[in-house]
Amino acid sequence: MTAADVEAYLHEHIPQSISMGVRVASLDERGVRLTAPLSPNINHRGTVFGGSAAAVAMLAGWALVHAHLAGRPDVRLVIRRQQMEFDAPIDGDFDAVCEDPGDEGWAQFERGLEHMGKGRVQLRVRLNRGAADLATFDGVYVAVSA
Repeated sequence: MTAADVEAYLHEHIPQSISMGVRVASLDERGVRLTAPLSPNINHRGTVFGGSAAAVAMLAGWALVHAHLAGRPDVRLVIRRQQMEFDAPIDGDFDAVCEDPGDEGWAQFERGLEHMGKGRVQLRVRLNRGAADLATFDGVYVAVSA
C-alpha cells in the first residue's frame, strides 16, 4: 500500500480528512507522515484548533494500522483510547508523524488478532512544525476480526 493509496482511502471513507486538508506525505517502514495546513484548522487565536490537531494525530495512527492491514477486508479498525498533550501552540502548517511500532509491536498485534480475534497496538504520534515537536498523541488502536 502506498501513501497515495492511504490518502485516497482516507478522503473517500473519512471525508473530514478532505475538509481538514490532510495529505499523506510519506508511508514507509519507518512509519507514516501526514501534513495539514493551518487555514482550515484555525481557531480564534490564529493557531490550530486542538480538536483538529487531535483528529489529524488520530488519523496518522489509524493510517499506519490501516496500511499494515492492507488486503484484509474482514478486519475492522477502531481506536480504543487516546490522550493528547500540547507543549506549544501550533501556529502554521504541521506534520503528524507516527513511527512504526517495530517487529515485536506488530507481532503482538498479529498474535492477538489470530488467537483472540482482536489485535491491539499502542502508537505515538508527534505533531511538529519544522524541527519543533509541539504536541504528542498516544493511542491504542484495535483491529477486530469480522
